[in-house]
Amino acid sequence: MSDEAFDAIEGLQNHLINVATGGVGRDPDYRSERTYLLERPGLAHLVPRFVKTCRSTGEFWQFIKHKFPTYQERRTYIWDEFRPLLDYLEAGGNAPADKIVSAAIDKFDAQYIKNVWTKALERRETDPEGAITSARTLLESVCKHILDETATEYPETPELNKLYGLTAKALNLSPSQHTEPVFKQILGGCTSVVEGLGAVRNRLGDSHGKGKVAVKPAPRHAELAVNLAGSVALFLLATLESRSRK
Repeated sequence: MSDEAFDAIEGLQNHLINVATGGVGRDPDYRSERTYLLERPGLAHLVPRFVKTCRSTGEFWQFIKHKFPTYQERRTYIWDEFRPLLDYLEAGGNAPADKIVSAAIDKFDAQYIKNVWTKALERRETDPEGAITSARTLLESVCKHILDETATEYPETPELNKLYGLTAKALNLSPSQHTEPVFKQILGGCTSVVEGLGAVRNRLGDSHGKGKVAVKPAPRHAELAVNLAGSVALFLLATLESRSRK
């Protein structure tokens, strides 16, 4: 991705920070910056939702002034929302799996799922333990979202394996619900991935205390965990969407 794209997006971010902190918005510039982003399929999936919904700086001001009372909260929020897009550009835009999962999550307007996915992506290189924990949390959040959408009851604090089992059954993805051997094998593989992610999070994540000789995960371990969690999350959300259309 060109430096021009990075500069344009950073300019939009600074423009909105200025509006959010008492400055005057420039609607012609905003419309141009917004169109620049939304017309690029390779970037649109990472565009902050408020850019997609606010067609003018006035609409953005009405949104941001009610969301956060202080200037610093507004700045931090805008930085956080633009970070995945700027990080993607800095990395050269070479993460197709990341953007596919991000686009799937964005369809459901579930901010808490988007937040945990963003954390998982951001932490892969700098905080592998945190990324592994976020990968597990992503699956838990997606499962709960689907169970809520399908009106399926689940315990207050279920284990991930049980949570996934309920989700798979609600979406007709449980191996026991199929007779074709290849489908049973694939769906059983998904179950194994979920079980493995739960185990690796307990072993290598940052959610538990560790002893002096604790094993430390490398970025490649975090990359694997996040990619696997993203693939399973994408499959579950796509199945929910297909089920909803029917």
